[in-house]
Amino acid sequence: MERSMRVVKGRASGAGRSSCLRQGRVVGVGCGRRLRALHDRHEDHERRRRGSPDQEAEAELTPGTLEEFLRRVEGKPVSGSSPRDPHLVHLVGTGPGDPELLTLKAVRLMKQADVVLYDRLISAEILEYVNEDCLMIYVGKERGLHTRSQGEIHELLYRFCTSGKTVVRLKGGDPYVFGRGGEELEYLQERGVEVRCVPGITAASGISSSLGIPLTHRGVADNVQFITGHLRGEFTSAKLKELAQKVAYENTTVVIYMGLNSLPQMSRELMDNGMDPGTAAVAVERGTMANQRTVFAPLESLSGMVEDAQLESPTLIVVGNVVTLSPTWQGHRGASSGERPSTAAEEQKEGEGRRRLREVK
Repeated sequence: MERSMRVVKGRASGAGRSSCLRQGRVVGVGCGRRLRALHDRHEDHERRRRGSPDQEAEAELTPGTLEEFLRRVEGKPVSGSSPRDPHLVHLVGTGPGDPELLTLKAVRLMKQADVVLYDRLISAEILEYVNEDCLMIYVGKERGLHTRSQGEIHELLYRFCTSGKTVVRLKGGDPYVFGRGGEELEYLQERGVEVRCVPGITAASGISSSLGIPLTHRGVADNVQFITGHLRGEFTSAKLKELAQKVAYENTTVVIYMGLNSLPQMSRELMDNGMDPGTAAVAVERGTMANQRTVFAPLESLSGMVEDAQLESPTLIVVGNVVTLSPTWQGHRGASSGERPSTAAEEQKEGEGRRRLREVK
């Protein structure tokens, strides 16, 4: 855990204005005078796991039940700048992480909100745009630790909006691209709640663009497949194998969301179903952020190099010969950015895709 701990300072001074990133997770957001009613259930879980009596007591002082949340928010005046639309929830995409990729509408709604429910992928820099008096509730999920179930999130959204508050649900990327926004939409609409979605730049677009990788390119990739590698529930290893059969085509760019843990199997399945082992690929941890890390490698080597580099979630994976267009690939083929130089064998391995790209040019 010590290896990846960093402190990211905010815009104001003082120790209270810092936020700590522990294993890639925002675990504290304080702002001195702006100390908002922030209930970080993730921090609560960490306190309870450590088991210190003082930490247990501190965690218990933070109200966390639905009724306690409602009492707190119902006792607050509504934002003066907030339009009074009855029974309305805004699903707001915040993009891949860089706050400069936020939309103007997203920023406006964060400044007007009475209640914000936000995910693990929302950076501290983005949360700075939320108005000072807003109640902020962390509802993030990660492998092995769900602070609240999806059902609880649904109920929170419903109860807050029917109490007359302006409710904003912040989601990383785009709410309707592997963001479970559709489930929240269905739940709320069935109960007569209007849902308005503010699209965000999805990770596939934002991260690939920042690396100089076009998702399509004449003569190299004429289609793009967005898939999930998240092995959970009904999405089993068998389903992953079936999915690989559907996307392992020539001239295809495959973008894998939530695929870090299933990368070894996904790589094997793609190659077993006909994808060239030399196909260019990249894994990107915390894409578009200041602490971004990347691993460029041929598909057959990617899984091992990602393991060596100890990439952590969130990591996006792009597989396809459009990756060879990235200046980083051209300058450091097969190298892990900031980790180690490429080997001689990796320098020589270009694959069929790179040769075909030269022919197109």
